Amino acid sequence: MVIFTPVLAEEDYKAAQKKYADYVTEKGGKIVHENAWGLRSLAYPIDKKTTGLYWVLEYQADPQMNGAMEIQMNRDEAVMRHMITKLDKYAVQYNAKKRNKVTAEESVTA
Repeated sequence: MVIFTPVLAEEDYKAAQKKYADYVTEKGGKIVHENAWGLRSLAYPIDKKTTGLYWVLEYQADPQMNGAMEIQMNRDEAVMRHMITKLDKYAVQYNAKKRNKVTAEESVTA
């Protein structure tokens, strides 16, 4: 999960998402799912900002890549906070079921 600064324009927000998604694929990773949550309230102010642009990226990659990606995020001024977590097999199954159910419901209503 990455929280970008809320002062980014829409195209800058999209470019930042693409930057990190491309980084994962360039390092040999595979994007499983990405979800832009958009503007959300923060639990506490960060640098006098009370909102942030949230983005969740689920990917499969070599664990060594996480350290390098974390360094990139720490250097990026557009990133307010980030969190990288390893999903266990149950979380991966839950996310897959949730995605498939949503797409099945969307196809029924469409």
